[in-house]
Amino acid sequence: MQHSTLKKLSEVLGISISTVSRALKDHPDISENTKKKVKELATTLEYEPNNYAVQLRTRQSNLLGILVPSIDNFFYDSFIAAVEENARLNGYSVMIMQSRDREQLEIANLHLFRKNMVMGLFASISIETVDLRYFKKLEDLEIPVVFFDRVPENKSYNRVCLADEIAARMAAEAIIKKKKKNVLGLFGHPHLSITAKRCASFKETFEKNSPETILAIDYPENITESKRVALVALKAKQPPDVIFCMGDMILIGVMYAVHELKLKVPEEIAIIGISNGLMPTMYDPKITYVETSGHKLGKLAFTQMLSSLKDNKEPKEVFLESILVEGGSL
Repeated sequence: MQHSTLKKLSEVLGISISTVSRALKDHPDISENTKKKVKELATTLEYEPNNYAVQLRTRQSNLLGILVPSIDNFFYDSFIAAVEENARLNGYSVMIMQSRDREQLEIANLHLFRKNMVMGLFASISIETVDLRYFKKLEDLEIPVVFFDRVPENKSYNRVCLADEIAARMAAEAIIKKKKKNVLGLFGHPHLSITAKRCASFKETFEKNSPETILAIDYPENITESKRVALVALKAKQPPDVIFCMGDMILIGVMYAVHELKLKVPEEIAIIGISNGLMPTMYDPKITYVETSGHKLGKLAFTQMLSSLKDNKEPKEVFLESILVEGGSL
């Protein structure tokens, strides 16, 4: 059965559309008898309000947007789950889009978020993102944007970040504590601020605390590339005695290489990484890692979003602290 409209209700009852609308809203100017008739007929004819019209009038869609580089990534998956859970508990729903690390797709997604009248947006920028004016358009419409994980350098935006420098330093200190002398550090895309911060902190820790350590750095961007880089290094005349993996995708590629060469962990090669927490538990022995939790970051980002929605317009940068989780790989 097709749902009824205000016009249909007004025609059946012989009263104006505005009277029907006000009766449904319990307006004090409408008599109780008229309200009763309108509501009874609305129930009978299965009347439903035009939510889009309500949004146009009030700008209150109770819809929050989430923009991530990729949905098929456990870190972003757990971030989304945390935001969705907290959104539901607070009367919001979420709209999720992915940029696939392409700026043009990111821009198209931002247009869709505006078209669907999101009240706020959580965003992790793509590798290609340089121009932030499309995000600025949202803020010009008083739609708060909370950047997370991959964030812009500009401090005039709300940013919820992992403690990138601390996480990399903790990993380096754990390697130094184990007296490893030939280190291969594998990082993500060099254009990302998160990569630059982690790599700089990692190298600085060795320079200060173990300058004699041989340190090689590479930037594989995916599982296939990290496997290739690891295979080349592990087959060299002087292979590394430990490999550091900046993220889970890099870790997977490295472990493919380790298994292909049938190397024993940690006797023949030690492994340590920065991880959301799931992938290190999939191996035997479990991988030692510095935790950077997508779920915890999602909860922190949602708190920041609620603050922004309550007219707190002052941009704020919040950090999620990291912890070292001992496995048997180092």
